[in-house]
Amino acid sequence: MFRVILNLFLLFLLFQFRSNNASSPTAQTLELQNPNYFNPKLPPMTLSSSKKFEGSSDLVNLRYHMGPVLSSPINIYLIWYGKWAPSQQLLIKDFLLSVSTFNHRAAPSPSVAEWWSTVSLYTDQTGANISRSVLIAGEYSDNKYSQGKNLNRLSIQDVIAEAVRSKPFTVDHKKGIYLVLTSVDVTMQDFCRAVCGFHYFTFASKVGYTLPYAWVGNSGKQCPEVCAYPFAVPGYMGGGGPGALKSPNGDVGVDGMISVIGHELAELSSNPLVNAWYAGEDPVAPTEIGDLCEGLYGTGGGGGYIGQVMKDRDGRTYNLNGRRGRKFLVQWIWSPVLKACAGPNAMD
Repeated sequence: MFRVILNLFLLFLLFQFRSNNASSPTAQTLELQNPNYFNPKLPPMTLSSSKKFEGSSDLVNLRYHMGPVLSSPINIYLIWYGKWAPSQQLLIKDFLLSVSTFNHRAAPSPSVAEWWSTVSLYTDQTGANISRSVLIAGEYSDNKYSQGKNLNRLSIQDVIAEAVRSKPFTVDHKKGIYLVLTSVDVTMQDFCRAVCGFHYFTFASKVGYTLPYAWVGNSGKQCPEVCAYPFAVPGYMGGGGPGALKSPNGDVGVDGMISVIGHELAELSSNPLVNAWYAGEDPVAPTEIGDLCEGLYGTGGGGGYIGQVMKDRDGRTYNLNGRRGRKFLVQWIWSPVLKACAGPNAMD
């Protein structure tokens, strides 16, 4: 009987505490502890609908094809093609360096590093995991457009060859990946129509070495509704639906690029020579660990919903925290353990 009375008394105290706490004023913060969660339904992306599996493992036959993954510490060599503002470069570099920012005080959960932990679950035939160490090992600015303003998949390799020949950084064929980022005024073969970014490896006849690389373009003026989605939505909506979401850093083109960069780096790390992790029977057009989760950013995604994401007090949308207080909205990645799309902002 005494224990029953004691429990009732404790419940009364707890109720009083909650009531008092709810009525007291709270300090305004960036809402890292208690952000505003929401799951908007947006118009479907025209680019990725054919590869949108929406977390259903019944439709996925992801297999390992015995090739290497990037298990050694990853050195990223950045090639800035065209004209870039320093603020844009800093934003992208902060995202890349956040991959290895494990300190929760520097980058609170859900963090970019925690997002990359899903990528690091993939292994090679020796059991070695994809590295969680990602560094920017060098940068090169091709601000004179050495290959012009209209590029294709082969001329991207010429851009890399030009950077290697100028020797701003050494050829790193063991730990290096080469990330070519083109400015808003540069067009690319199939850009907007079929791709927002891609990865492959260089040909020895072009560059002299076989080097894993990726390309991502700034779509801020060319096709933000496709490659910077959901910060821009297709014009055919005619003002219907919830409208575009507010980008986390105020630059629709670059904020959109960051999710594509994350997508391509995850796939490049798990399938650098196109003979490691992918679904399907065609290595020329593989469905990879990023393709399986396009358009998904949180719990409850699919069927037009992007999933449960967060808003800060200024209405900026994000699902990951990075270094130096940065916020990013980055798509989820297919987990080989859960057999589903996964991210650190999952609510279940």
